[in-house]
Amino acid sequence: MIRWIILFCAFLPSVNVYAEKYIIGAQNLAYFPHYDFASTIDKGVAWSVLEAFSDASGHEFIYVSLPIRRLQLELVKGNVDFVYPDNSGWYNSTTTSKDKYFSSPLTQAMTGTIVKKENVGKGIGAIKHLAMPLGFTPVNWQMRINNQSTKIIWVNTIQQGMDLLHQERVDALDLEYFVSQHSSSLYFEKDVFTLDLTLPHNEIPFSLSTLYHSDVIAELNDFISSNPELIDSIKLKYGVMDFEKLTQQLLNEQGLQIEEVWQ
Repeated sequence: MIRWIILFCAFLPSVNVYAEKYIIGAQNLAYFPHYDFASTIDKGVAWSVLEAFSDASGHEFIYVSLPIRRLQLELVKGNVDFVYPDNSGWYNSTTTSKDKYFSSPLTQAMTGTIVKKENVGKGIGAIKHLAMPLGFTPVNWQMRINNQSTKIIWVNTIQQGMDLLHQERVDALDLEYFVSQHSSSLYFEKDVFTLDLTLPHNEIPFSLSTLYHSDVIAELNDFISSNPELIDSIKLKYGVMDFEKLTQQLLNEQGLQIEEVWQ
């Protein structure tokens, strides 16, 4: 259905008849500031990078928000040309990384264990119930899940997970740091949550992937590598900082030494 809509649109009058149009299937998750492709105002860092690339290349991108578990299936069906976000290290039962082409990261996410600030440093044994967005994979928690030390509470939205954490109905929320800060500022008092560096966390690149359009991926990679100041300015606009700088900030805030950080 998506493809037929786009094919119809392709026959509408266009200022630039030579512009290539591509459909990007994106997670239908409000993961701002990294991305929120359902927004009609500001779709976040990845969108800003892609729109800058669009301006430079002439390619036109149409964004379609889809459930996480449908993204790879729609890619295989040919209903979308690209998927975002994707990562060569992620597993899914529909596609394999060796069959896909991945862009350079559009942004770097720092995903981890979000807790109330007063609960920082209590240790992994204190995490009996962990909220996690539906469709995500609890890689760092699998051993504790298997031995029933930690139970996953699946949530449909970020707000639902933060509500559970605020009400202390779960001990932690598996979420990206900047997403947690943005979401908490909308619904709760300032700085109520943080990422506990003593608990599982990772830096995760968010890339664009495709099965067939390797040429566009190559163009995008050239654009990213050739415009570091532009990319940095976009991230700065959204308040997203690099892994090392954020780690140092959190170390200072939490009064930790580097050897106390989870490995």
